[in-house]
Amino acid sequence: MKLADTAAVITGAASGLGEATARHFAEQGAQVTILDRDAERGPQVAKEIGGHFAETDVTDEASVQAAIAHAADKMGKITACVNCAGIAIGAKTVGKDGPHPLDAYKRTIDINLVGTFNVARLAAAEIAKNAPDADGARGVIINTASIAAFDGQKGQAAYAASKGGVAGMCLPMARDLASLGIRVMTIAPGIFMTPMLAGLPEEVQQQLAADVPNPARLGDPREFGRLAAFIVEMGYLNGEVIRIDGALRMR
Repeated sequence: MKLADTAAVITGAASGLGEATARHFAEQGAQVTILDRDAERGPQVAKEIGGHFAETDVTDEASVQAAIAHAADKMGKITACVNCAGIAIGAKTVGKDGPHPLDAYKRTIDINLVGTFNVARLAAAEIAKNAPDADGARGVIINTASIAAFDGQKGQAAYAASKGGVAGMCLPMARDLASLGIRVMTIAPGIFMTPMLAGLPEEVQQQLAADVPNPARLGDPREFGRLAAFIVEMGYLNGEVIRIDGALRMR
C-alpha cells in the first residue's frame, strides 16, 4: 500500500507523536483525518496539512463512530488507522499519600487501552469495506504502546499496564483481522521530545537523553511518523511490536 494512496485516521494528532505522523503522512500525499479532543489545536493542524478534523473522545463509542463516519465521508475511504491518543500519569502503588488512586488507574486504562481498542475495532469495520488489492490487503492499523510495556519504572504501574495491554492485543487482533486483509502493528516508542517532555528543565532533558545508548538523545517525533509510514507501505509486517528507543532499557 503506497502512502500516496492512503486515507488515514490518526488519533491524538493535535500534538506530539500523532501530529508528527499526520504531518509526515500528508507531506507524502496521504489523506489525513485528525481525531482528537482538542477542538482548538486539532482543526488548526488539519488546516495546515490540508486534512480533516473530528473532535473525538476515544473512550466513547458514539463519538468514535461519528468520527469514523465523518472521516470516511470526507476521504472516500479509510485504509489506515494510527492510534496515538493517550495519557501518562505517575503514582506509586503505595505512596506518601496512601494507595494509588483507583480512579486515576482506571482512567489511564480507559484512555490508553480501551480507547485504542475502541478506535481500532471501529476503524477496522470501515477498512473491511475496501476492495482488496492483489495481496488481499485492505488496510492497516497501527497502535502505540511504549517501552514501559516491557520495563516500566516505579510510578508507572497504571501507564505500563495500559501499554502492556496495547502490546498484548497486537498479535490476536492481527489474527482476528487476517481474513479481512487488515494488518495490525504496534510501535513502542522510548523517550521522545513530545510537548510533555519539552516542558521539563533543560538539565532534566539532558539527563534523560544521556540514558539512551545510541544515539544519546531524545527521539524526534518525526522518526515515529516515518516508522508508521514504513509500516503502512511494508505489507509483510504484521502482528508485531517494534521498539523505537535507541536501545534504551529503563531500570
